Amino acid sequence: MAAKPGASDRIEAALARLPFVRGRQPEALPVTLDRKRIYVLPTRQGLLVGVILLAMLLGALNYNNNPGLLLAFLLLAVVHNGAVLAHLRLSGLSITALQAEPVHAGDTLQLRLRLTSGARSREGVGLRVGHGPEVLVPASAEAPGGDGELLLALPAPRRGLLELGRLRVSTTRPLGLARAWSWLRPAETLLVYPALEAQAPPLPGSSSADAARPRAQRSGEDTHHLRDYRSGDAPRQIAWKSSARLDRLLVREYEAGSAGDVELEWPALRHLPYEARIARLARWVVDAERAGRRYRLVLPSGAIGPARGSEHRHACLRALALLPEAGA
Repeated sequence: MAAKPGASDRIEAALARLPFVRGRQPEALPVTLDRKRIYVLPTRQGLLVGVILLAMLLGALNYNNNPGLLLAFLLLAVVHNGAVLAHLRLSGLSITALQAEPVHAGDTLQLRLRLTSGARSREGVGLRVGHGPEVLVPASAEAPGGDGELLLALPAPRRGLLELGRLRVSTTRPLGLARAWSWLRPAETLLVYPALEAQAPPLPGSSSADAARPRAQRSGEDTHHLRDYRSGDAPRQIAWKSSARLDRLLVREYEAGSAGDVELEWPALRHLPYEARIARLARWVVDAERAGRRYRLVLPSGAIGPARGSEHRHACLRALALLPEAGA
């Protein structure tokens, strides 16, 4: 459960609605934070210190206490310098790229952000999406001139293209008396696959006994050839000896033998509700890929395949994810 927004969060949300605030509109990466888009406000501890310093000033003025005035102004200078340093800790920080592997609706999407620190230290700088938890900049990007990758967890409640929304970059370093923050809104959208039907029937043309049989026991799966590794390939398919000999990852490509192509047809599921059709077809795509079967997906927009492999699986799940909403 997300934490309830505090007073500072409510102030930031109110400021974010102002028309002159940067980061309201989507913007292409890379984005570098500059002084025009960094804002500074005192923290709760900073407000307390401000009240104490004001009382010290009033008391010193009332009693004409010069040492008291000197101490109060000295502390004011320290607080002011802390706010300036917090501002400088964000200034020049660059977000250069983002990436996220698609997940199925209902899962958590892992968003990877690439950061470049620039000329200053970024120790204590954190990023967060919405009211989610704040994640600190990795150690590799804290030092001047460093760069690194930061991982943010993002809920993916529904299929389709997911807008990232507003990212907040903030810090309270070095003194914790002032918070400097900035917003950015990357224009990139993220893909969320449809949710999978939990209790789907076997693949079309397969019996329940065939569906329950482990892949290792299936006959007719002979090695066809070796190909380069692609993202999403199972580690057990890697030909380690051949990969070591050629100094690149190679994957065994299998031939399904006498098993026929699987037809996954949208019209054949007309008895199901709209979203239930999508969930079943998504489940069948995953099951067919795990079984090493070639499959063809037939949708109202056209047919995909027959083929198999991670690229074909992605093309099918993407097409299902981007189907219009029911009634649209």
